[in-house]
Amino acid sequence: MNLSLSEKGSKISPSVTLEITAKAKAMKAKGVDIISFGAGEPDFNTPENIRNEGIRAINEGLTRYTPASGIIELKEAICKKLKSENNLDYSPGNITISNGAKHSIYNALMAIINPGDEVIISVPYWVSYPELIKISGGQPVYVQTKEKNDFKFTIADLNQALTNKTKALILNSPSNPTGAIYGEKELMEIANWAVKNNIFIISDEIYEKLVYDGEHISIASINPDAKKLTIVINGMSKAYAMTGWRIGYAAAHEEIAKVMSNIQSHTTSNPCSISQYASVEGLLGDQSSIHEMKKQFEKRRNFMN
Repeated sequence: MNLSLSEKGSKISPSVTLEITAKAKAMKAKGVDIISFGAGEPDFNTPENIRNEGIRAINEGLTRYTPASGIIELKEAICKKLKSENNLDYSPGNITISNGAKHSIYNALMAIINPGDEVIISVPYWVSYPELIKISGGQPVYVQTKEKNDFKFTIADLNQALTNKTKALILNSPSNPTGAIYGEKELMEIANWAVKNNIFIISDEIYEKLVYDGEHISIASINPDAKKLTIVINGMSKAYAMTGWRIGYAAAHEEIAKVMSNIQSHTTSNPCSISQYASVEGLLGDQSSIHEMKKQFEKRRNFMN
């Protein structure tokens, strides 16, 4: 008997990152001495204060459903973080908390993409971008960046990729896998280009804490018009060594956030309640663990160089 599967689903490739990581773990289990360059996962334990808050949530019975888009305490903590660290003013109604930053990108694309819409991404890119675009019904448009430009978009690149079907641009700064960071002038040019052409910006900022040279700036902070078109993506995985806790978030215009929340309410419902309460402690509690992890990462980086 032939199984008639969906054409869309059959065209989606598995995550190469997760495949490589699974293979590396299997080899390690067999005693093979291996260094994995698969998933971007800190090899440190989740900080103790965050773990303890997760335990407290369990012991106090904070294990039930929460609002689909997340608890108000975490939304308020995210707003405080975005204001103090990124110079961004958001209210809880702008925030959608999800099951990781990848899930936030999925929600964002599902909220803005119609069938046939085009989404510009740079090459090299994080492996999930094209597949997430395809799942949403969109078409990825690849822009080959150049080493001489530090693997970053130029306005000439964007103009060449622009068509009447272009709906969004995925901007990843700091970039996975190149490490490229866009400066203020570059972000201003891209923001002005997006506003001029009415293009959404999905700004993936998950690696913002792991910057060794230069400074991370969120493109949403460039000007109010750019902010309205930008969906800021971030999460707890990289900075707080919480990859398995699965908490990501998006900050966006309230109309976009509402659609994202509605979509999530019918797919996954709320993110893990325990992880949400632990994440409040992560954002508002002692931040020294971030600095210690970053020092170790920088030491390894310098050794590789």
